[in-house]
Amino acid sequence: MADWLPWVTLMVYGVFIWRLMPAGVTPVQFFRGSARGGAEPGFWLLVASAAITWLFAKSIANAASLGEAFGLLGGIGYGLYYLSFIVAAVGIWFIRVRGGHGSIAGFLVAKYGTTAARIFFAAIAIRLFNEVWSNTKVVGLFFGTEGSGAYWFSAAVVTAFTAYYSWRGGLRSSLLTDGAQMVLAAVLLVVIALFVWPDIGARGLPDVGATASAAGWTFCGLALIQALSYPFHDPVLTDRAFLTRPGVMVRAFVVAGLVGALFIVVFSGVGIYARLEGLSGNPSVSVAMALGLPLMLVFNVIMVTSAGSTLDSTFSSASKLAARDWHKKPGDAGSGGVISPATVARGRAFMVGIAVLGNLPLLSIYMGDMAGPAVIAATTISGTMVMGLAPIFLLAFVRGAGRLSFHLAFWPGLALGVLMVLDSASGVRLVPDWAVIGSGKYADDFGVNVLGLAVCTVGYLIGSLPERWRAEARSPGPREAGRAGRS
Repeated sequence: MADWLPWVTLMVYGVFIWRLMPAGVTPVQFFRGSARGGAEPGFWLLVASAAITWLFAKSIANAASLGEAFGLLGGIGYGLYYLSFIVAAVGIWFIRVRGGHGSIAGFLVAKYGTTAARIFFAAIAIRLFNEVWSNTKVVGLFFGTEGSGAYWFSAAVVTAFTAYYSWRGGLRSSLLTDGAQMVLAAVLLVVIALFVWPDIGARGLPDVGATASAAGWTFCGLALIQALSYPFHDPVLTDRAFLTRPGVMVRAFVVAGLVGALFIVVFSGVGIYARLEGLSGNPSVSVAMALGLPLMLVFNVIMVTSAGSTLDSTFSSASKLAARDWHKKPGDAGSGGVISPATVARGRAFMVGIAVLGNLPLLSIYMGDMAGPAVIAATTISGTMVMGLAPIFLLAFVRGAGRLSFHLAFWPGLALGVLMVLDSASGVRLVPDWAVIGSGKYADDFGVNVLGLAVCTVGYLIGSLPERWRAEARSPGPREAGRAGRS
């Protein structure tokens, strides 16, 4: 009977979400997430939706793994990534208020041109693709060992169910289910925390040693530097920054970032508990098994909840990317305009496509394991690839910045990200010693990110110079201006 209990919890979760799904959404609701009367999402719904979409199943698993590796410092370091919410809020506030843009796509096309915008869209399409397999993988591991029938079936069920309700309601479904999923996840987190943190408090934090502590501080530095660019390659987050008035968005994003960071730090206690107990393997799974069947079910539900919230947001963002953003042209309305049923159909078709293709990397089981640390590596490397987005978004209003600035910032970051992928995949050290900052497994990443952000920023500023020089050449000098004034 116990073997069936996880499936029963999955069924209960499915019924719970099913009852929240809106029926008969309009095209505007499908892409904009508005209520039936056109009202924008409320403050707390936006907080809950933004926070839960970043509490991925893989993020929760990463928090536990980092807690086990570096102690409390690991959880704090991973929590620092949630400063991305504040960075995104500030950057997009300027895009909306100063630039008058109604979407990321509208901003990119107007500022940097259609080609640059589509390069960016291709990059975030890869990000959305990775979100599918990395979350269904974590869920599958809670139902069976990797490669087992239960593993494959659970991953397929969660993907299919989430894709179906996203196909029906788009962003509106995602927002409504996000709110409930955030509340459910918070309740379950409290249950888990009540089991692990009192024990940690009684026994004290484990001694991770000077070497691991230094590596943990290096990881914290990496998180801080990547938080400047990381949020802008996540359409799940940036799409939500255009759903309410700018001031409401900024307040909601700040609160959501704090909530998400607290959630991650608290859940890192699972990894700390695993270290205290000397448990081996994936700490999220090993601790769940060690605490007994009731807590195992709680872990199951929290992983399914976090995966479902991320997947439905991924599907809705992928739909918008393929059906609307990719076709954006200069002069198009930022986020308004008439949305045809054909556009919705195109978006739904892309949802189905990414749901299927996004799970293909799970077949890599036959080429080696990608669980645990490899998932964390994928996150940090993808953050390295997009380091050039920091100046592209945060320095967008530098005088003269345009298409050349975009390319001189974007491509160096991508090249360094590819370097890190080759370094990781080949086993051959490609990062020179002089570029390393800190110690431990993240020292190479930290050094490359610091160096790369500097290169991308300088490149962006250099790219703004030709247009500034042309503007100065077109404007009359002081002597000519004086003559014009006397004539």
